[in-house]
Amino acid sequence: MRIRFLIASLALLATLALGQDSSDKPPSDKADAPNRAGEESSSRDTRIDISPPKDDAKNHPASKAAVADLEVPDNSGIEEFHPWNPLKAKKDIDVGDFYFKRKNYKAALERYKDALYYKDNDAIASFRLAVCQEKLGDKTEAKKYYAQYLKILPEGPSAKDARASLDRLAKVQ
Repeated sequence: MRIRFLIASLALLATLALGQDSSDKPPSDKADAPNRAGEESSSRDTRIDISPPKDDAKNHPASKAAVADLEVPDNSGIEEFHPWNPLKAKKDIDVGDFYFKRKNYKAALERYKDALYYKDNDAIASFRLAVCQEKLGDKTEAKKYYAQYLKILPEGPSAKDARASLDRLAKVQ
């Protein structure tokens, strides 16, 4: 009796599974792809018009000057952005510190530059980059980054060292 019940339930499950896998489904994208090969992209249909209205210059006469500094000089309409990732910047600073402790100043310098790429105006990266530049003999770049540190954190933990280094570098030249 149990065996008959088991066989009947398995048969019922099999028919339900076959019923769900019927050919009523619409064709998938992969199967339909050869039929759409000659069509244009649908993204042209969804473009958003960002041009100003016809009477914009008349209604807002000072708007041209307000956005003049945002335009790209070659009028290509392309603005360049770089990623902002403070976690990556922190990791680059940590790796830069590793190289700095081992007196590999060139490698540390590159990591501190990478940190500033991912997080503009990072005070720690600016100060340590200045120290690396000074150790490698590039006094003008060292001054630039010491000044950048003081601009970011004028009363920061390394401000006294940065001012002393700037004074020392000014006396050398």
